[in-house]
Amino acid sequence: MARNLSILWISPIGFSYLKSPMTKVHLVDGTYELFRSHYGQPPRIAPDGMPVSAVRGLIQTLLSMLKMNQTTHIAVAFDSEVESFRNEIFPQYKDGSSTPEELKMQFLLAERAVSALGIVCWPMREFEADDALGSAATKYSQDSSVEKVVICSPDKDLTQVVSGKKVVCLDRRRNQILDEDGVKNKFGVFPRSIPDYLGLMGDTSDGIPGIPKWGAKSSSTLLARYNSIDQIPSDYRLWDVTVRSAASLSLSLEGHREDAALYKNLATLRLDVPILETVSDLEWKGAHPVMFPQLCTEIGMENLSRQPSKWISGHD
Repeated sequence: MARNLSILWISPIGFSYLKSPMTKVHLVDGTYELFRSHYGQPPRIAPDGMPVSAVRGLIQTLLSMLKMNQTTHIAVAFDSEVESFRNEIFPQYKDGSSTPEELKMQFLLAERAVSALGIVCWPMREFEADDALGSAATKYSQDSSVEKVVICSPDKDLTQVVSGKKVVCLDRRRNQILDEDGVKNKFGVFPRSIPDYLGLMGDTSDGIPGIPKWGAKSSSTLLARYNSIDQIPSDYRLWDVTVRSAASLSLSLEGHREDAALYKNLATLRLDVPILETVSDLEWKGAHPVMFPQLCTEIGMENLSRQPSKWISGHD
């Protein structure tokens, strides 16, 4: 029997089943939210001298999301260690050297804040937050009780796991949702080609240089036709799509095939991160009535302690 058919109802004309409401899962890029809050909030200092503006912004963001009726199941992932296995593959990969020290200091506090809010928290060390979000999206989208998985991040890396209308990316700042067709319209390629797209044109935010002379237009045009870097013919005269400076692009690619494969590998999310929580584990049951107010007092923002719309029951 289907898992989402649960309540038996006897009607005058026979037996009927009422469908349980389908679940919408929200997966939040906590690293992005911290960066956005750090640069978007005025500086704030806790009573002990700790910078807390990024954490304050993160808490406000999550509280705002939780007030929305559709946010019932939620988890947050962080890059608790900036360096990951990708730095071993490519030392020039992002290493956090450009991250302000006052922001780095807030990551552990941010993890505590998420847990105090009663939200599942995934602090990543060997992997990156994007790997956790991609793995979780893949896992939960296969659950028959899930209607939609919403990845709350504008990071184009994550669009590679978008699937139809069931797994989507949400840019909360722009209020923009990208489903599979939306990814194609924005980047010119379908989600499966995003790692190739980033491998060719590069991704400065992650320290991926890309292939010389290749930009967004040339990359999307060739990949829309051939899907992957490996399938692009080595002789530009065999290309059956038109791009400007085709001979120069081809020469550059043939001189950097190994680099292109490496950059694609760097841009490809690992979807084997151990995600132990079930969908039901992600259900938000409220903030912790002791831990959350204590944390708010610690950071000098007692007013936030009254903001949660629900509290975990069963605690003294």
